[in-house]
Amino acid sequence: MTEQDVRRRPRGRPEATSHAEIEQAAFELFSEHGFERTTLDAIAERVGVGRRTLFRYYQSKNDIPWGQFDQTLAGFRALMDSQPADLPLCDAVHRSVIEFNRFPADASPSHRDRMRLILATPELRAHSVHQYAAWRAAIAEYVARRTRQQPSDLTPRMVGQVSLALALTAYDVWLEDESADLLTVLDQGMRALMSYLHPAT
Repeated sequence: MTEQDVRRRPRGRPEATSHAEIEQAAFELFSEHGFERTTLDAIAERVGVGRRTLFRYYQSKNDIPWGQFDQTLAGFRALMDSQPADLPLCDAVHRSVIEFNRFPADASPSHRDRMRLILATPELRAHSVHQYAAWRAAIAEYVARRTRQQPSDLTPRMVGQVSLALALTAYDVWLEDESADLLTVLDQGMRALMSYLHPAT
């Protein structure tokens, strides 16, 4: 390498990072200053990259708490598709929802912190409409394939809506109780619904 090459090399941290680095830095700032007062410029500065680099990973600040949602949703579709064909539909969807919400205990930021931010921040609650719609659509498409219907038909759409309602209710309970286990609460929610629909006689 020549002396001229050395002089041409950019100083400071290279303009490269990862989704995980951005999320870690963003959540540190959210904790320090609050979501509303944290800017994309502040996140970029904390990560050590330019604002334009940040946009290569996330289209907006609101997208950061959701992580790599498109990849996560693709994993959810794969989970449903992997369920045995002879498994009752309600069990197949329920098992998939349980597995979809299985996160490592040492995740950083923690899944609890991530979901508390998403569900408690008005700006993020409004933004989450898009993610919820995509999640419901994934379920509706799976149910439609299993029942030979269209995703827009009543039953596939209803299963998507009910599954989302169950999941959000479970998250409310889980976030209110630090000792609660999310997967247990999700399972209890489904069992409670089945008990409600088919009460013991």
